Amino acid sequence: QVQLVESGGGLVQAGGSLRLSCASSGGTFSNLLMGWFRQSPGKEREFVTAINRSGFNTWYASAVKGRFTISRDNAKNTVYLHMNRLKSEDTAVYYCAADVESMGDVTSTQIYDYWGQGTQVTVSS
Repeated sequence: QVQLVESGGGLVQAGGSLRLSCASSGGTFSNLLMGWFRQSPGKEREFVTAINRSGFNTWYASAVKGRFTISRDNAKNTVYLHMNRLKSEDTAVYYCAADVESMGDVTSTQIYDYWGQGTQVTVSS
């Protein structure tokens, strides 16, 4: 059983930066495809970014491409989300997710087997 714990959320002004972390335990982290999703009140959970097992392949939603960067440290069992040039529309609860089989559409919530509890990111304009 994989456990995921996010941290690093908070309040930031528009144009600022934050780094989210997601620590994994209970499984072999290097075997997991990792993703970040976000959810705002009244909206569905949406894909933000994902990274494959080795870290060589990454995927981004168009809304964050060029501003956000996903990375992972397999030695520390941690995936990161570096967020720059934040906008008010980035305000959401951010969730870390893990996919054991690393197959299918990485932008779909359906393929992910494990989820963290989420961390709130609030961007003030």
